Amino acid sequence: MKIVEVAGKVRIGKNQPLTIIAGPCVIENEQMIMETAESLLQAAADLPVQLIFKSSYKKANRSSLTGFTGIGFAEALTILKKVKTRFGLPVLTDIHTELEAPVVAEVADVLQIPAFLCRQTDLLQAAARTGKVVNIKKGQFLAPEDMRHAAEKVAAAGNPNILLTERGATFGYHNLVVDMRGLQIMARSGYPVVFDATHSVQLPGGAGHASGGQPEFILPLARAAIATGAVSAVFMEVHPDPPNAKSDAQTQLELAKFPAALKQLSDLYLWIKEQGSDDL
Repeated sequence: MKIVEVAGKVRIGKNQPLTIIAGPCVIENEQMIMETAESLLQAAADLPVQLIFKSSYKKANRSSLTGFTGIGFAEALTILKKVKTRFGLPVLTDIHTELEAPVVAEVADVLQIPAFLCRQTDLLQAAARTGKVVNIKKGQFLAPEDMRHAAEKVAAAGNPNILLTERGATFGYHNLVVDMRGLQIMARSGYPVVFDATHSVQLPGGAGHASGGQPEFILPLARAAIATGAVSAVFMEVHPDPPNAKSDAQTQLELAKFPAALKQLSDLYLWIKEQGSDDL
């Protein structure tokens, strides 16, 4: 399996430390982002884990017209840059169009392709050309083995630094299901696999005007994903006050619960590594 290096600080792949990609769903204001980043860093400080901070500067895909989309492109990117400067953390954020890619790449270390856009060739190759790590979220409609085609589009543009993320598959209306076999299947591509523990518990459109969720399953699913031995990183959205979050209020992990969750995942990851696993 290829090792993907992020900002010269984080190495993701087989036999590397567990990577946690964490942060609020969307940038709501600078104070909340800075306080959350500091808390995440403190929780990870004494554990054998690597941390990447994530938050979206814009939420382009909303259930309804009233959904919160962000505080503004320039202001949000400035806040992400401050996270990097103040805490030394690599940052990940989504892009939605080819024109955004080079601008966002001036700040972000990982460009994330949203699940609904994972087959957009021009977007994937625009992200690739920035030279930054590209994290492709598997579409809810896509078979895990088909993610190799998305990865090939990025690699063909000269960028082999690719992560593949599972976030659940459509299972009837307003529901997702995670097929843990898919993690092993995607790992056969040779690229590191990420498990998105919070979007996987989403109930798309389940709250009528917004997506619902079942946050009580965040940690069980994350544990199950790590237990497959195929996952190199866990993605989770973390918020200091999820019920009042402006986006994904029903699927973000409460910040106060993050340290205990991180300890569990770190311990399990180390145990799985000690047992050894089949060569993927």
